[in-house]
Amino acid sequence: MLENLASPSFEAERAELMSVTGALARYPRLASLAQYLGEKHLSGKTEEINEYNIATEVFGRSKTIFNASEDSIVRVEAHRLRKRLKDYYENEGKLNAIQLSLPSGTYIPVFMHLDASQLPKQPSPESSVMAPPVRPAAGPGVSQAPGNEENRGTALHRQRWLYALLAVGLAFATFALYRSLHPANSVGAINTRSSANTEPLDGRPQLSPATFMPLRMIAGYTGPPQTDSEGNLWRADQYYEGGSYWVRPAGFIGRTSDPFLFRQWRKGDFSYNIPLAPGVYELHLYFVASERDGDHFATFNVAINGENALAGFDVVTDALGENIADERVFRDVSPAKDGMLRLQFMSLRGVPILNALEILPGIPRKQHPIRLVTQLVPYTDHSGNRWSPDTYFVNGAMSGPRQPVSGTSDPGIYGAERYGHFTYALPVDPRDRYTVVLHFAEFYFGSTASGSGGTGDRVFRVLCNGATLLDNFDIFKEAGSLRPLTKTFYHLKPTAQGKLNLTFEPVVNYATISGIEVFDESN
Repeated sequence: MLENLASPSFEAERAELMSVTGALARYPRLASLAQYLGEKHLSGKTEEINEYNIATEVFGRSKTIFNASEDSIVRVEAHRLRKRLKDYYENEGKLNAIQLSLPSGTYIPVFMHLDASQLPKQPSPESSVMAPPVRPAAGPGVSQAPGNEENRGTALHRQRWLYALLAVGLAFATFALYRSLHPANSVGAINTRSSANTEPLDGRPQLSPATFMPLRMIAGYTGPPQTDSEGNLWRADQYYEGGSYWVRPAGFIGRTSDPFLFRQWRKGDFSYNIPLAPGVYELHLYFVASERDGDHFATFNVAINGENALAGFDVVTDALGENIADERVFRDVSPAKDGMLRLQFMSLRGVPILNALEILPGIPRKQHPIRLVTQLVPYTDHSGNRWSPDTYFVNGAMSGPRQPVSGTSDPGIYGAERYGHFTYALPVDPRDRYTVVLHFAEFYFGSTASGSGGTGDRVFRVLCNGATLLDNFDIFKEAGSLRPLTKTFYHLKPTAQGKLNLTFEPVVNYATISGIEVFDESN
């Protein structure tokens, strides 16, 4: 099996699996299912692929009470995955020489290796350029219209202009492709986590247009770029020294809607030397731990430009468990005088690991705002602020599209809800205090959905790091049905692990939330 793991065929199949799961990023359940099935197949563990294991390891069903005859989640999601794979290979993946399928009646995937004769023919370079129309030559039975020579000259002139425009377009396309595949030595260009360039109406600080392209890398990854649920592009690992590439065992990962970021590690003692232009940046490091050596802390140190940023860091403790995504945020990060940002990962009582890193243009002494909507796709509000899809949560369920609310300039913030008993762990720089804004709406009680109900039918509490923010909270009592309600809380202190842990705890019926904002209060 070790020989197979190192074979070109194995690496090609793994690269195709990465491409497929990246294309499924908008469908986190399907991406997780495809990853699990693909990894089991590639590791030679197809005997472990069954409905019970998929339900409990991919979809988080209870190992003690799951009953396949009563819970059809695996069959439903497998059917959806088959449809998405078919659509993918009929469109953007139609020229892939390796194609992944999930045959009906089984959960064991198949990697099909296709030769050139089985793939759609690509147009030749000559045929891709518009050819001049074929005209019948003058001769017997063919009349030459008066002024035909003049018309032909005009047509030829137009064709030359068309070829010139096509050549210019081709040059731009080639340059864009080159830049996407060969990033500049000093990372730079445009776009930030929040794409807004306008000032919000509430006067909160907002990022101005930047000349830096965010750097997003998946540690230990060597395949094509992957797109996350927000539309951001994550590239293969680069700028590193030392360490080795390790594949994470397939399975469910909590607190993320982008599990592809956590499929492999860079592991060992390693460093990154990243060239950056002078300025202030915001650094995000992403971790997940599959297991820990018994009760021992698997600790390591992380240094930024020679200074300890994480001392005695243990991923399991920080994330509050195994197989839970963990994100650490560092504001006011700058390159050294030589233009290099140096990150060092050093063993202590355990081996260092890293799953991904992200560098954003920074706001001096402030972390970028966090904006989340409990939906699968991002949302841009009327002020131009970008809201990320739902993530950082554990438990609860996401609703489908809800009845529209009234009385707000941004009804899209309230387009869905997370409900039940659930938590969010929002990553922040631990040095600061934060303002949290929670966005609620009562979609069910008192609306046409229920036909009845009202005050007292939904009561819950909200806590932050154990301190109560809202107690016996009743949305309908304060705002009625299908009306927006916001609650704002100031001077919230994060945990030592850099988290604002929000707990939504039912008292009567389910707790609910539609949107969350976090703002750094530093000056």
